[in-house]
Amino acid sequence: MAAVLSPADVKRARRPASARHAAVLAGAAALVAASVVCGLALGAIRIPVSDVWAALLGSNTDTEAWQIVWNLRLPRVLTGLMVGCSLGLAGALLQGVFRNPLADPGIIGVSSGGGIAAVTIMILFPAQIALLPAAAFLGALAASAVIYALAWKGGASPIRLILAGVAVNSLLGAGMSALMILNSEKVQSVLPWMSGSLNGRSWPHADTLLPYALAGLAAALLLIKPANLLALGDDAAKLLGVRVELYRLVIVGVAAFLAGAAISQAGMIGFVGLVVPHIVRLLVGSDYRVLMPASALGGAALVTLADTAARTLFDPIEFPVGILLALLGAPFFLYLLRKGAKR
Repeated sequence: MAAVLSPADVKRARRPASARHAAVLAGAAALVAASVVCGLALGAIRIPVSDVWAALLGSNTDTEAWQIVWNLRLPRVLTGLMVGCSLGLAGALLQGVFRNPLADPGIIGVSSGGGIAAVTIMILFPAQIALLPAAAFLGALAASAVIYALAWKGGASPIRLILAGVAVNSLLGAGMSALMILNSEKVQSVLPWMSGSLNGRSWPHADTLLPYALAGLAAALLLIKPANLLALGDDAAKLLGVRVELYRLVIVGVAAFLAGAAISQAGMIGFVGLVVPHIVRLLVGSDYRVLMPASALGGAALVTLADTAARTLFDPIEFPVGILLALLGAPFFLYLLRKGAKR
């Protein structure tokens, strides 16, 4: 006869997992703090941490350190934090709804949808550059809708969504290339954005991204419960009263919103939504109550640290952070493919 666990036994069994979850979240928060300090202190001109702290407190606004921290590095760091947070959340949502660790906004076509809309604005309608975030979101949402429609067959299964997304991603990538070839005289202004870069990001960029990042974060946190239920599988979720197709569509829409907002300000930065949620899932499991905030913190730290490395390791060259992240993320993607093939 099976033993019946008392509430006290259940509580004691949950303590190790809760302690590990708290440790991971605390470590991720500490990593974000360290990335901010590194981003403000390191660069062509290195600033002691004590001077960075004094500049942040505004004790003396006439110093060189204050000018560098407030006018150059702080808006860039804040933009990087919001971009990484948005991409980490988008990847966590997509991996959950597709039940596939290879799902990522840059791989399944969501980012490419926002990318072709943003490139269209920059090349054909430069006077409407203020509409760039909205255009990127609408482009990402439109790409998601096309992917969903192509995958629909009495329901959109995760495997069909992945396959449709890869096909749409290739098509949109070809569209962006064709658009740049047909407008070759305007390509120079688009190339840094295509590589994914935070170079030159200032307070207007941070101010523009802030409401989108906050709205996306709030929407993602509201989807924690349905994301957990969808992770159980469609049949189990339906038995628990979840409207599977509706919530899957909403989750993909929120992921598109987050990815579109991020790429509108930082360009085509990839692999953040692939690498960070996968690593976090290995540490804390698939509970979105922990996975979601940890992915947001991890993505913010990764983009900020990578941007700091990109502009300091190759000084005086300003290396695009998107290229550096691709160099790190592509081997990880191949590792996941190899691991999946062995399984």
